[in-house]
Amino acid sequence: MEHVSHGTIFWLIIGGIAGALAGRIVDGGGFGIIVDIIVGIVGAFIGGWLGGALGLHLGNGVIGSLLTALIGAVIFLALVRLFSRGRAGPTV
Repeated sequence: MEHVSHGTIFWLIIGGIAGALAGRIVDGGGFGIIVDIIVGIVGAFIGGWLGGALGLHLGNGVIGSLLTALIGAVIFLALVRLFSRGRAGPTV
């Protein structure tokens, strides 16, 4: 199998897409482009680590990268939401 290497701009784009999708899946809406990118990049690291730890590989290229980042970002947002429930904040 060939290792795919992506540039920084590619990771920002994938991070933005994954973060925006994860925001919609977990909370019903995105958080703005900057936070979406950060969530997506953190998600990519979490998804990549988790996939390696479990021996799962979602494929190479754009789709594999996006799926890995999306799964990691959803896990990240779910954990953030779980741990922030007890804190006071605005209610909707």
